[in-house]
Amino acid sequence: MTKSVVNNIKSIAVVLASSMLFSCTNDVKEVRDFLADKNLPIGEAFNINHKHTDSGRVDIKMRAPVMLDFSNRENHPYSEFPKGIKITSIEINGDSVTVEGDYAKSYRKTEVSEIKNNVVVVNYAQKNKLVTDQIYWDQKTHYFFTEKKFTFYTVSDTIYGTGFEATEDLKTWWVKNQSGVINIKE
Repeated sequence: MTKSVVNNIKSIAVVLASSMLFSCTNDVKEVRDFLADKNLPIGEAFNINHKHTDSGRVDIKMRAPVMLDFSNRENHPYSEFPKGIKITSIEINGDSVTVEGDYAKSYRKTEVSEIKNNVVVVNYAQKNKLVTDQIYWDQKTHYFFTEKKFTFYTVSDTIYGTGFEATEDLKTWWVKNQSGVINIKE
């Protein structure tokens, strides 16, 4: 073969290879839609240790072994914590409240989180502790609520029941169907 025929064959091969590479592009929206249709996350994070600061002071700590990012959902984007989560909020005076459970899902648009399985909420300063199987946390209004069975411990009381609502710090709380001995100040 002559040199020009070899060069032409090489040129044709390069053009074909280049066109094959450039024809295989997907736009970002197509990829997100594909992942959403298959119910796949667009991101995964492992061994999360997140600290939020306000004016140089750590006010929230979050730990989780796994986080799955489903922010590609058009109507209800969310993050899922399939192996549990632990969140600690720290007040300016040093008081802290811890929320933990074996599973959590946090919706971005509504800012409501569902925490399930072995849920424990503790206010260390007030010495209040809530134990339940499921709780919803409205982060906009700083409010917890559940319709499941619960046990609520205070310094002087242990309250059992079904249906519980409380402020995020467990300082103000309401119970629906309760049992147990409760001390009432006159």
